[in-house]
Amino acid sequence: MEGVDDMKHMVRTAVAAAAISVSSLVGSIAPAQAYQVDCAILLCLAGGWPASAPCAHARSVFIQRITPWPIEPPLQIWRCPMGASFNAPAFLSPQEQLRNASFRKRPHLSVLKPALPLVQVRADEKADIDISGQAFDFVRSIRVFHVQFSQHQNHDGDCITSDATRLGSYGIQGDYHWTRSSAAQVPPASELPNIDYCNRINYRSVFVDWRDHEGNYGFEEVRY
Repeated sequence: MEGVDDMKHMVRTAVAAAAISVSSLVGSIAPAQAYQVDCAILLCLAGGWPASAPCAHARSVFIQRITPWPIEPPLQIWRCPMGASFNAPAFLSPQEQLRNASFRKRPHLSVLKPALPLVQVRADEKADIDISGQAFDFVRSIRVFHVQFSQHQNHDGDCITSDATRLGSYGIQGDYHWTRSSAAQVPPASELPNIDYCNRINYRSVFVDWRDHEGNYGFEEVRY
């Protein structure tokens, strides 16, 4: 158990350090294809997307995944082999070990290609280490709203509403799942018009928001 606890502590330390100095971890790595993009997303998101070529590429992939079609989990943490990073020599710092995991050659991974526009993720797809601690709250802060909302008033004055909004979110270990939601739950940062009145609205978008390791809020929205 002591070895497991030590590993958990090292991961938390590495992610906390990434929030402060992620540019120094990934800023000098080129080209973008040389690193595991989901490890880069993890580090760059934690650090508030600092300015660097790898973080710019990571953010681009993060947003591209929620751009229809299909709609994928923006962070696929199960593709970042964090546990493997701790097979490195003991004299490496936690930051160096996590960086090594991030930028080693990408292993072959099977990719699910369902016909549905919302990519369904298997229950066993999650982080390969324990990320239940507060150091990884920023992963669980990510929310993806697939907004499909319309309303109009018919000739009789009745308000006809259609709301098929769904929410993609992350569990304790980075597992991703879709649940039913509603347009009323979409964050105010979205450009969704006010739905409190029966205005004519036909709104479709994918809205993603998050908080970095310091709690700073960020979001993106893709209309279609």
